[in-house]
Amino acid sequence: MEKGSGRAPEEGTEIPDSLYSRTLLLFHQGGISANIPTISQGKDFYSILFRSILKVQHLDPGRLICLFSVIPAVTNYYGGLHGGAVAAIVELVSIACARTVVDEDKELFLGELSMSYLSAAPTNAEVTVDASVVRSGRNVTVIAVEFKMKKTGKLAYTGRATFYNMPIAKL
Repeated sequence: MEKGSGRAPEEGTEIPDSLYSRTLLLFHQGGISANIPTISQGKDFYSILFRSILKVQHLDPGRLICLFSVIPAVTNYYGGLHGGAVAAIVELVSIACARTVVDEDKELFLGELSMSYLSAAPTNAEVTVDASVVRSGRNVTVIAVEFKMKKTGKLAYTGRATFYNMPIAKL
């Protein structure tokens, strides 16, 4: 993209060597060019990873509170909780929270997932995840999730998941 133009460069336009070098350096420093470890290529690796760091603190119908420590495996280049990790935790905790009020004879289909990234949770910080049912009806269940720093109570991330409740087909 040309500086200040708001549009992509014409095809065939050369990228300045200095910009090209800085971009490659960013990828190398961030580990993007590194090989992916074999252990992380297994089925459900991330589900297992997130389930292993989340510890349930409180469970009631319509409410779930968990605690986790930000480990290096789920941090970004800057040492904060990775945005993808936030989304994965919101999804996982929302499903568990929804299951406290939606009958087992209904499947949950994730229809919408939204996040707000308000502040970073640094490596080794303890974070409380509080999920609660906003609305649960015959066909739709909405869950709100808040991530707060355990030490200060500061709100770091929020999330909202909308699930469609569908009866399981009996074939």
